[in-house]
Amino acid sequence: MPVTIKSSHQISLMRQAGLLLSKVHSELKKEVRPGITTGKLDSIGETIIRDLGCTPNFKGYNGFPGAICASLNDTVIHGIPDEKTVLKEGDIISLDLGLEYKGYHSDAARTWPVGQVSEDAERLIKVTENCFFQGVSKIREGSDLADIGKRIEYCAVIEGYGVVRDFCGHGIGSGLHEDPDVYNFYVPDNKLTLISGMTLAIEPMINAGSGRVTVSDDGWTVKTMDNSLSAHYENTVLVTEDGYEILTLMEEEKGI
Repeated sequence: MPVTIKSSHQISLMRQAGLLLSKVHSELKKEVRPGITTGKLDSIGETIIRDLGCTPNFKGYNGFPGAICASLNDTVIHGIPDEKTVLKEGDIISLDLGLEYKGYHSDAARTWPVGQVSEDAERLIKVTENCFFQGVSKIREGSDLADIGKRIEYCAVIEGYGVVRDFCGHGIGSGLHEDPDVYNFYVPDNKLTLISGMTLAIEPMINAGSGRVTVSDDGWTVKTMDNSLSAHYENTVLVTEDGYEILTLMEEEKGI
């Protein structure tokens, strides 16, 4: 699939899809607490998305059963929500979800502390978020796609963390996953000149230990191979002539 350049009308739809998804994340953040199940978070998330007049685009995607991915502690991505998994004090949880609005998609992930967490866990969450913002700082029309991953990798490695290399970000628009692949590490051959109107889902997945991962028998759940903690931070981003616009930034995050 070729990389798509969105028209002004398509961008307006994607802005709205991003705004609505940011509202879902803000509401889900309020529900993250000890004692709640990942299944309950999934149910809440799906209800909010549908009440906004949107479709949860993760649900049924390639057979995925949930409306959200709920990834706890050493689960990197694609955690399947259920009623058996109960959040407890000191956990960290990554909530990755998206929605479709009038034929256009948004996709974003956040990692939240559950109650009071260790300093190490808190630091991992903050560094992963910083990796995202450092990566997108390289975006502007005419810049190189590979520079995003180069910057993300540098920011993680200098903190002593591992970058997941088996999964990456992606283009997004009328499809949830479009070209190009957006790596979180430097791939010199991944050359693409960024053009205003491109929309990308950029999503650092950073491990407290090594970047190596394993996929569980369910075919979905991705865990750190060394059982270290993992954090995930993702936004849908528009390339503009003079930089970028983050379409899924939560209201409380604006001004970062």
